[in-house]
Amino acid sequence: MKQYPRLVIAGTSSGFGKTTATLVILAALRERGRRVQPFKAGPDFIDPGHHRAVTGRPSRNLDGWMLGADCNRAIFAQAATDADLSIIEGMMGLFDGSLPVNDIGSTAELAKQLEAPVILVIDGSAMARSAAAMVAGYARFDPALRVVGVLFNRVGSDGHYQLLKAAVEQETDVATLGYLSSDAAITIPDRHLGLVMAMEQGDGQLYHRLAKAALDTVDLDRIEALAHLSGMLPEDGFASVIKNQGRAVRIGVAQDQAFCFYYPDNLDLLESAGAEIVPFSPVNDPVLPDVEMLYLGGGYPELHAEVLAKNIAMRTGIKRFADQGGVIYAECGGLMYLTESICNCDGHSHDMVGVFPAETVMRKPGFTLGYRTVECSRGCLIGDFGATARGHEFHYSRLVPNGPLTYACTLSDAEGLSKGQDGLTIGNVLALYTHLHFASQPTIAARLIDSARRLAAESSVIPAG
Repeated sequence: MKQYPRLVIAGTSSGFGKTTATLVILAALRERGRRVQPFKAGPDFIDPGHHRAVTGRPSRNLDGWMLGADCNRAIFAQAATDADLSIIEGMMGLFDGSLPVNDIGSTAELAKQLEAPVILVIDGSAMARSAAAMVAGYARFDPALRVVGVLFNRVGSDGHYQLLKAAVEQETDVATLGYLSSDAAITIPDRHLGLVMAMEQGDGQLYHRLAKAALDTVDLDRIEALAHLSGMLPEDGFASVIKNQGRAVRIGVAQDQAFCFYYPDNLDLLESAGAEIVPFSPVNDPVLPDVEMLYLGGGYPELHAEVLAKNIAMRTGIKRFADQGGVIYAECGGLMYLTESICNCDGHSHDMVGVFPAETVMRKPGFTLGYRTVECSRGCLIGDFGATARGHEFHYSRLVPNGPLTYACTLSDAEGLSKGQDGLTIGNVLALYTHLHFASQPTIAARLIDSARRLAAESSVIPAG
């Protein structure tokens, strides 16, 4: 057992400032010289990118529905072991999860799994004494949860904060930890899938402004003290990781402004199973690296479709790799890239790789979002018939077939209701709209590596490059 100082930063709902508050706290603690390990509750890729930019450490996703308590604790312990303290950013509202009748998949569930104290972020812009009622309600709703502090966002002045502070301290025993003002200089713009990516923030001055925002109005000493109130947790790491059983397999992982959605644990599990990760850029590189497998993650290919289309050498190389039997695993944006074309919201179509006879069409409205259980309806790269894994869908696009398509998986949502098919497959290529978390089914990483290793040895696959 070990004591890992930790806090969960939770909100009353989405869009009221918990990401900004989290980044402010991370940035300020980092400038204090603390080694801060960030985490994100739920299946999000964008916020963790900002966490990493602030702290210099990969931010890990934790999710009660996708991963479960034991896996969450293992991921947490492994990442937090050398940190001075850990900050876990919540998702949606504190009690919002996969279903409205329980806390499965919620920030509250995760806080209880990690026995972590909770700081509640509240939009204080249009209230005074009502803030006390809100804090009291959240603090008392679940007796097993410890709401230890409140941080107010969008506060107009110090005088306004003093009204909020007095009300909360009069009616509750929850600590008031300060406030953030409404300031465009510390606001990150958003787009259709969430905040603008961390890699688009230029020189990083935003994060310095975030740290500065905490100096006068946030009680960092109290925040650190609350983090040290956390209890003991097991030190166990992944007990079910399947270790390397053969030679290393070079995997080309698409990593650039178009393909940037990866769970760090997916890459770690691949490395544990025998992968050598080789980053490459479908946007910028003229040719594929010398690899035996490709992993095309999610991201924003629709925003970079014109540049992707112009990189004919890269598209041709990936198509040739697939045609020669190369192993390709793709998710969401990667799936879109492997179709014949992407048609943007403006109606312009851009040629893509052409592995699958379909066009990807962007649509608004038409948002697809939700937890997913993927079950193999036939043997494929990620498992035999009946194998399952968990993940989520998060996209504005749809497929328009231009010919027959073959699917390897069926989908169901958090309630077990059917959501159709997923997992386009042809040859040794598998492409899903669902973003899978490999820790939900640790055999996935080993199976992908074994497939690439076996096919490279037994077939006429010519390594890319």
